[in-house]
Amino acid sequence: MSEAALNPAPAAPRPALLSFLGGVGTVTGSKFLVESDHARILVDCGLFQGFADLRRRNWERFARNASDIHAVVVTHAHLDHCGYLPRLVRQGFRGPILTSARTARLAGIVLRDSARLQMEAARHANEHGWSKHRPAEPLYDDSDAEKAISFFDPVPIGDTVEVVAGTRLLLHHGGHILGSAWAHLTLEDGHTLAVSGDLGRPGHPLLLPPEPFSGADVLLMESTYGDRRHDQENARSEFASVIARTLARGGTMVIPAFAIDRTEVVLHELVRLRQQGALPNSVPVYVDSPMALAALDVYRDAVREQAAELRPDILAQGEGALSPEPFLAARTVQESIDINSVHGPAVIVSSSGMATGGRVLHHLHRLLPDPRNAVVVVGFAAAGTRARDLVEGARSLKMFGEYVPVRAEVADVPHFSAHADAAQILDWLRGAPPPHTTYLVHGEPTASAALRERIDRELGWTAVVPRSGEAVLVR
Repeated sequence: MSEAALNPAPAAPRPALLSFLGGVGTVTGSKFLVESDHARILVDCGLFQGFADLRRRNWERFARNASDIHAVVVTHAHLDHCGYLPRLVRQGFRGPILTSARTARLAGIVLRDSARLQMEAARHANEHGWSKHRPAEPLYDDSDAEKAISFFDPVPIGDTVEVVAGTRLLLHHGGHILGSAWAHLTLEDGHTLAVSGDLGRPGHPLLLPPEPFSGADVLLMESTYGDRRHDQENARSEFASVIARTLARGGTMVIPAFAIDRTEVVLHELVRLRQQGALPNSVPVYVDSPMALAALDVYRDAVREQAAELRPDILAQGEGALSPEPFLAARTVQESIDINSVHGPAVIVSSSGMATGGRVLHHLHRLLPDPRNAVVVVGFAAAGTRARDLVEGARSLKMFGEYVPVRAEVADVPHFSAHADAAQILDWLRGAPPPHTTYLVHGEPTASAALRERIDRELGWTAVVPRSGEAVLVR
């Protein structure tokens, strides 16, 4: 018998299978599973938000046995990319959660807050009887969140690490929020997969632009603003105009803002308006979000540590560039309740950004019925969220089991968003070798379709909008 017959060559690894388990047809719930012969890696693990049928998907059992997932890669700390982690852990996941060090720290803040809100909402529903569930239960609790946080395994951005034997991960700065990254995976058969996460935009007031795309066999590209163009100067002008109109009416302006990054950007803009005299010193500005205040500490630490992802002008200003002073921080529940006794003119910055939960709901409940007041939506609002309903002209809003009339002015100023717009995405892709296939994810259908058309027309690349639950080979 020949030596070749006695010692056959090992079989070549089969192509990996990529499954789209979330973040398809919607801007929430991002979950992309890569399965090869020896590894199951989940890239992002986000909560679905918005319409009830999407939120119900959070309660479904994960599409695979959670204990069979070897590792999770998290691109950044927003809830729609990391908020399902405690639920995955509750179902048996016990592997490492690989992400940047600052994302790990911010995600810890986000997950603890999410668990608290889940528990508070269930308790409130049970006390006041507004849920059809008897009893209402949280999706997960603080013990699930703490267990998930214990699995975070920070990796340096720019260093290649081995996830499992034969599979390597490289993170690049993503420029979206502090610690955000786009991920590059080299699989055991040699093929490569890149995942954009949420891509930042040039001109972010705090962060440097994302590191350029360097190529991959398969690319997952976010498409949140795939059909839009940001206009930063007009956004600043409109923001200042809304403040002027509201203050002239003696009203209060409430700004639902994501606690991670958006609050920091909004405060940075309010400081500028203070300095210009457009926001008088006599008008109080309340920052009513413990999570945002905790995130500010992480941002200030990044300035002190001279983080490479921050803009040089922010580093030059030092920690004062991101100080909440002279604004009024509401850290306790009682301090938040005390704001209810304020009757304009005033500004309240509170989370959550899409008004899906958190302290901002109490402010909206009080302020929406009065036409002197204003609500300013400063970022992307997913379909089915209260913020989107307001932007689309809802005459009433359901909160705490009842409908509240909307008589306050509603202003949509989405250009404060930390997402790249369509042209900026195209610029990020230009110059890189074309992937075999680019999949447009994390976008509503019209945005994803519009970006697919532009990539096809302007770059000549093969771009596809996948279906939810679809599986494809990585080649």
